[in-house]
Amino acid sequence: MNPSELAHEPLSLRVKRRIKRAMGPAGVFLQGFVEHPVMVGSIIPSSRFTIRKMLAPVNWNECKLFVEYGPGVGTFCRPVLERLPRDGTLLVIDTNPLFIDYLKATISDSRFVPVLSSAANVEDIVRAHGFAHADYVLSGLPFSTLPDGVGQVIAAATHRVLRPDGAFLVYQFTAAARDFMARHFGHIDEGYEPLNVLPCKLYWGWKD
Repeated sequence: MNPSELAHEPLSLRVKRRIKRAMGPAGVFLQGFVEHPVMVGSIIPSSRFTIRKMLAPVNWNECKLFVEYGPGVGTFCRPVLERLPRDGTLLVIDTNPLFIDYLKATISDSRFVPVLSSAANVEDIVRAHGFAHADYVLSGLPFSTLPDGVGQVIAAATHRVLRPDGAFLVYQFTAAARDFMARHFGHIDEGYEPLNVLPCKLYWGWKD
């Protein structure tokens, strides 16, 4: 948002932005976890080691659309934007308005598109923003605690929305996500990052 737009923004929204900045990412993340523990899954954001390892297989030169489910306070958003080409887009989807509002207030990159919705709607969201497919989809959603049926829907929709040779990148504390992925992705690479709270399992599901 540029200075002229900020000047005409309602006072209530400007105050809201200042409050969110003052809380900082840790405060916002903790609030989000307390309000929606089933959807957030962790009380502490991912470590830099997890981020580096999770994003390592991405071919950034061929990435026009990177999608993230459950961005939280942007722990992965900033590293993705640092790597993303100038003509690329980072589209993030979260059901929690607290996180979406915080991201809108703190990330001003024109390549960044936050959407308040469910990851199950990824196909409609991608099309609505002018794309035929996504190159990569990243998720930290806690598949083991999602409502019945939601994990299956998200995994299937993700496979459909990815381009051939695209990948579904997932980091989890349990192996539940892999079970959902295996129904759609024939090739799944696996990893593990002990330097995270908690240590987490990493999966890269490649679309043939």
